[in-house]
Amino acid sequence: MSQILVAGIGNIFKGDDAFGVEVARRLAQSPLPAGVKVVDFGIRGIDLTYALLDGYDAAILVDTAQRGAAPGTVSIIAPEWPLPGEVATGDLFLEPHNLDPAKVLRVVEALGGGCQHILLVACEPQTFGDEETGAMGLSPPVASAVDEAIKAVERLVGDLLREQQSNLIESAVSDGE
Repeated sequence: MSQILVAGIGNIFKGDDAFGVEVARRLAQSPLPAGVKVVDFGIRGIDLTYALLDGYDAAILVDTAQRGAAPGTVSIIAPEWPLPGEVATGDLFLEPHNLDPAKVLRVVEALGGGCQHILLVACEPQTFGDEETGAMGLSPPVASAVDEAIKAVERLVGDLLREQQSNLIESAVSDGE
């Protein structure tokens, strides 16, 4: 049975940075296939690191990413895995209340863990809130992108489950020869 982690990432106090958290919250209210776990990690990078060391076959991270597109644009990114380049000591330091997905992945890799597939469902942010007023909540274009991101996650989960099922069949056929 495939084990897939869907990880919502973000800070609810920083405007559109709450995107991944909102997607995870809504997904957790929906029925999902067996073996799929949705978790709102918020800003807890250490918790995400431990989760990725738990032996998941795949992880779908949901977060904002500034890529130069229009606010609310949803992208699916397949980061190179394992991560390229040398791991510097500074890349292995996780701050308890700041989740940097690249650092988390480097720590997981350095500890010998990892998934067969790591994907990022990202949304282009419009704002990270107002420091003075502490304005919370998603901007209209990012709020509108939540449903699209949910559909993207559901599609990716289906694709990953079908791929694993196909691999199991191929393995059984080759074992029987």
